[in-house]
Amino acid sequence: MDEEATKMDNSNKKRFSVPDTYVIIFCVILLAAFLTYVIPVGQFDTHDVTFTQEDGTEKTRNVLIPESFEIAKDDQGQSVKNGIKFFEPGGEVGIMNYMFEGLVSGDKWGSAVGVVAFILVIGGAFGIILKTGAVESGMLYIIKRTKGFEIAVLPILFFIFSLGGAVFGMGEEAIPFVMILVPIIIAMGYDAITCILVTYVATQIGFATSWMNPFSVAVAQGVAGIPVMSAATFRIFMWILFTTLGIVYTMLYAKKIKKDPLKSISYEEDAHYREEFEGKANIEVDFGLGHGLVILTIILGMAWVVWGVMKYEYYIPEIATQFFIMGIVSGIIAIIFKLNNMTVNDMASSFREGAKDLLGAGLVVAMAKGIILVLGGADPTTPTVLNTVLHYTGNIVGMLPPALAAWFMLVFQSVFNFFVVSGSGQAALTMPLMAPLSDLVGVSRQVAVLAFQLGDGFTNLIVPTSGILMAVLGITKIEWSKWAKWQLKFQGILFLFASIIVIVATMIGLQ
Repeated sequence: MDEEATKMDNSNKKRFSVPDTYVIIFCVILLAAFLTYVIPVGQFDTHDVTFTQEDGTEKTRNVLIPESFEIAKDDQGQSVKNGIKFFEPGGEVGIMNYMFEGLVSGDKWGSAVGVVAFILVIGGAFGIILKTGAVESGMLYIIKRTKGFEIAVLPILFFIFSLGGAVFGMGEEAIPFVMILVPIIIAMGYDAITCILVTYVATQIGFATSWMNPFSVAVAQGVAGIPVMSAATFRIFMWILFTTLGIVYTMLYAKKIKKDPLKSISYEEDAHYREEFEGKANIEVDFGLGHGLVILTIILGMAWVVWGVMKYEYYIPEIATQFFIMGIVSGIIAIIFKLNNMTVNDMASSFREGAKDLLGAGLVVAMAKGIILVLGGADPTTPTVLNTVLHYTGNIVGMLPPALAAWFMLVFQSVFNFFVVSGSGQAALTMPLMAPLSDLVGVSRQVAVLAFQLGDGFTNLIVPTSGILMAVLGITKIEWSKWAKWQLKFQGILFLFASIIVIVATMIGLQ
């Protein structure tokens, strides 16, 4: 009877299994295609807005003019609905073209082709680094030295990564850190989710609550026509509040997993790391000069990346190349010191294997970009469904009382982030509309910016259109659907506190 009940239970689990990420995105593609048949397309005119950053440098953004919106009309004066076709030749976008067109869209500075290339190069570089065995030896060495004090590492990591997100918009830079830290944190008795919490999640909490992030809040304030770095004291308090909240949530979760690893949703995905560590936990650690030099290469390389981002605004092309150099140098050191019997051919094959491990994440980025292409793209001057949605959402906001209008801005920015994940891109599209609307409903422009940065930043932790999130999940082998189900509770907590912050800021008239 027990065996029969077990079979029925397993059958039910299979029957109600969450769809694969690829399946979910394809369903969203179909929904986006349906919208093109029912929502008329519209467009805006644009102009350049110049603003001065805190360091005195001037930035220029091309933004839409809210009052210029108009629905596209045909020769008979009827609203145009650009219902997308099933297939389009000549390099155009059809429903089934979404995969290829998404993959080749954009440029090396962003989604999708730039982000996909970034993910593959990073994966390959760390394939070489991991092949040297230095990270594994260093991991065992650290664990033996910190026995009994592992829990103290987590809040320190969370604080550092949150600070990185707040100060220089750390995001893509979290990907290699996850590669390094995930085996260490699992070996300490936690899981891959804990690693994501103290790295990527921490960066996005810092990103969302920043007082100086050059890629989101600075752009949004400049476009909104308010001083960059204004209301910094309020935002610093907000950053401390949310960082503390994130640390508390992480510590409670980590203690639960430490006590009972089976409660982890990534228990099966983490099995490889656990088994590898259990087989070596009691052996003598081989950590020599060569291992130390590889670790030093990684540390110096990370410092080089942070310095480049902060001083010269390095982005995807530069950062990818920096990690590629780190991988090559680590491989050469391994050959010289005969680490793991490394050869030149091993460098090539490990690069290939490392890139292959993240290929799935890269394809998800391409598919997600396909959603935007099916909707017509995110260009305000091109007649699209997104422009129409943006315009009419603005009209709804204009009819609401101040506190509710501010909260609705937060909701809208959270949802809109699904379609335009780029912080600066979302600011350029939404802030020219939301800033003047905030004047009309009695909400300060500072609060409109606040709603933007909180809505944009926190939803980066759950939307499948975020290339960085999908890369991080690809590294840890966790399905997006499984992560989203687990993350929903934390997302709700963040949204609740964000709502309180926005409403309080409205009530005190934050300027």
